[in-house]
Amino acid sequence: MSEPVSETVRVADGHRPREGGVDRKPIEVAVGVLLRPDGQFLLTSRPDGKAYAGYWEFPGGKIEAGETVQQALRRELQEEIGITIDEALPWKVECVDYPHALVRLNFCKVHAWHGQLQMREGQSFAWESLPVRSQPVLPGTVPVLGWLAQERGFAGPTHASPSSSLAG
Repeated sequence: MSEPVSETVRVADGHRPREGGVDRKPIEVAVGVLLRPDGQFLLTSRPDGKAYAGYWEFPGGKIEAGETVQQALRRELQEEIGITIDEALPWKVECVDYPHALVRLNFCKVHAWHGQLQMREGQSFAWESLPVRSQPVLPGTVPVLGWLAQERGFAGPTHASPSSSLAG
């Protein structure tokens, strides 16, 4: 069972209009935080043709009708990056209001997988640690970096910050 969504919805690029208006339904998304034994985590870039192309994020995608978060994450990671995950451990849930969509991000920690990374959508990937070198970082990724920093006792900026595109 996922933990409840916080009362606060993070707003990305609040100066831009919201497609679909203020009463749009959230899109459910499964997101994998792949963690290696050395503590590094996987970030991938958003492919050309998608909103926020070139921004760095944790991999995942939309949950289809009838799927659980874990089922969707297994499918998405196979389709997008060519790996088969073992167990996806539900971790945190966060809502982000982007100009193009309101998304509910269901983050899962993944410690074991099989196969070699294959960037099947033309995206790039990087194994990162804090502070993250890849930039720009997608607004929905920022809270995860904070959670990881808190868990690890990391102090200081978690990533390079572009001109404030996220309000909490």
